[in-house]
Amino acid sequence: MPKYPTEPLKCWNKAKELRDKYYRDYASAHERGGLRWTGGAWSFDAIPAGLGDDIYPITGEPYAASIAFNKKFSLRCLEATESKGWARDLCSYMRNYWGSMYLNEYNQGGKYPKPDFAFQDHICCSHAKWYQHVAEHEDIPYFCIDVSVGPYKDLDEDRLMFVVNQMHESIEFLEKVTGRTYDDEKLIEAVKNDCRATSTWAEICTFNKNVPAPLDEKSMYSLYVFNTLQKSSKDVADFYDELLDEVKDRVERGIAAVANERCRLMSDTQPPWGFLKIFRYLEKFGAISIGSLYTFGLEGIWEDKPDGSWGPRTTPMDKGIPIDTRDQALRVLADWNLSKPEWQHFYDPDLKTKMMLRIAKEWKLDGVMLHMNRGCEGLSCGIAENRLGIAETGIPIMTFEGNMGDEREFDESQTQDRIEAFMETLGIDKT
Repeated sequence: MPKYPTEPLKCWNKAKELRDKYYRDYASAHERGGLRWTGGAWSFDAIPAGLGDDIYPITGEPYAASIAFNKKFSLRCLEATESKGWARDLCSYMRNYWGSMYLNEYNQGGKYPKPDFAFQDHICCSHAKWYQHVAEHEDIPYFCIDVSVGPYKDLDEDRLMFVVNQMHESIEFLEKVTGRTYDDEKLIEAVKNDCRATSTWAEICTFNKNVPAPLDEKSMYSLYVFNTLQKSSKDVADFYDELLDEVKDRVERGIAAVANERCRLMSDTQPPWGFLKIFRYLEKFGAISIGSLYTFGLEGIWEDKPDGSWGPRTTPMDKGIPIDTRDQALRVLADWNLSKPEWQHFYDPDLKTKMMLRIAKEWKLDGVMLHMNRGCEGLSCGIAENRLGIAETGIPIMTFEGNMGDEREFDESQTQDRIEAFMETLGIDKT
């Protein structure tokens, strides 16, 4: 019998509409005299926003994830990339994206909409080269900002200005290649939206500390994504405000994401997008994945709170920090994003282990599921050390192998067997 009441999210349809509009706007930008640009989910999308209200991005990772969910098209994209001689152990997002470009097919229908320029930042080993190849293949201008200045705990003025100075150069580049005059007011507004959206998402995630959790990770994948699409968008920031209100209401009324919740887990890195039903399989045991460092910290921005807990970073606006000039906006944008949790462990896997253990404690977890994800070199870097670090604390942990964007490297039945064995070690049977 269900332990808790449950109900669908009221804003679910709005979320679908917002996502569909994003991909439609990108595809139809030229019809309305606008510009299209491409880059990564971690690119500083607030900067191109200064070119005008008719500048539309498509970020590669979420676009590639949507391809991966479309298994037949994904296979064609992957094979098209492999036929060009690219190695199969490269980033599977990149290979899906390139395949769509090579085939000249858009996952949302029609021909692949050619971008007008590429704008990226570089921290993962694939980032700069991904869009260098896109720029060369499509014959478009390209700018990339190097953000690999070390973990945020070591940030100083020189490291910050290394990024800020590149941002200033990027604006000059954008004015030159687009022929447009840059609007600092639009940049400032976009930076404020970025801070607001990413702080609010972190706050939403904190409500999953509640038992029962108001959100499950499978649903959260459809919700965190807006910050990977265009976190500088007012529509995105406003949507998260609405979602936050609904999540608060669910907690107050005791609404659960999983009605039979009795086991709380977290996962890690991107899931195998073509097999999200494994999260529904967990529910057969009354188990819920309350999230992960990936869903919490890929785009959520966090800080230590006075009571010692991990919570949403206080926005510069709430702190009274001025954002009135271009330089002030870029300094805030750089500092804010350099504190991103998922950027920290590119320098030391121990930083990730500590964050995961913090989640395990504060979100009251019974165990951890690690995805040995061969599709992402960046977020899987150091994952073996993470497993050891978590296991040493006595927290039950299981691993499963797969690939976020290449279904050929995921064994569904084997993964279900591993989940069953893990649940048995936890003393939990199917409900």
